[in-house]
Amino acid sequence: MSRAKQIVLGIVVIVIGIVLFDSMFTVHQTQQVLVLQLGQYKRTITEPGLKFKMPFMQNIVTFERRVLEVDPPSEQIILSDQKRLDVDVYLRYRISNPLKFFQSVRNERTAALRLGSVVTSTVRRVLGNVTLLTVLSEERDKVMSDIHAEVNAAAQQLGIEIVDVRIRRADLPEQAAQAVFARMRSEREREAREARAQGFEKGQRIRAAADREKTVLLAEAEKESEILRGAGDKLSYRIAAEAYSMDPEFYGFYRSMQAYRKALQADDTTMVLSPDSEFFRYFGSFGKSPLLGKK
Repeated sequence: MSRAKQIVLGIVVIVIGIVLFDSMFTVHQTQQVLVLQLGQYKRTITEPGLKFKMPFMQNIVTFERRVLEVDPPSEQIILSDQKRLDVDVYLRYRISNPLKFFQSVRNERTAALRLGSVVTSTVRRVLGNVTLLTVLSEERDKVMSDIHAEVNAAAQQLGIEIVDVRIRRADLPEQAAQAVFARMRSEREREAREARAQGFEKGQRIRAAADREKTVLLAEAEKESEILRGAGDKLSYRIAAEAYSMDPEFYGFYRSMQAYRKALQADDTTMVLSPDSEFFRYFGSFGKSPLLGKK
């Protein structure tokens, strides 16, 4: 073979190699591919493996099949009860329609900017219609479901499916937090004062009831004791009267002896009495005694 033919053959082999190289491409399992011919859409490839296209006339655009994340900056949002919250949101999405995605946003960077704007405006709108108590209660799941539905509806226009939308953090601004803590502290102090006042009032009622019951019990006991004392005195007087009527002289003598016992005790008391007084009428040396006779 002549040298010229060898050169031509070499050129042909090189051209064939270039054509084959440009006509073959590999689709990874984490990718999906658009095939464009002179800028016009031809087909979408989602299956992994070795694929072919028309060399030089067709080109490919590759997109992720995996879940992607968008983390927009935190925003301060005013709730329906005029409370302010610093809200930090993130979302995860996947490219569900590569052609629509390419036609609307072209690439993931632009998609992240568009989705960040959409999720921020949606969160601002939805949270602007609820109160702080709703955000902190079990109703938060419904709020997040509403946000997810609105963001997903807007994202579908971009060929995107929203996998998840979450509020990572929802904090009060520093000044508002201090004001809330001060209000909570004053509220607790007010409740404590009310509780103490109610306790003092209840204690006063209990003490008043106890004092009233004590007074009633003492009065009833005093009444009963007076009744018993009166009955005892009556019985004592009756017995004394009966004893006196049976033997008046002995009764008088007995009563005098009791008087002597009380009056003549061993102490420093000095009594000055006339020897012939009635008090000494039973002492025989001063006259006759009906019971003792002369001494």
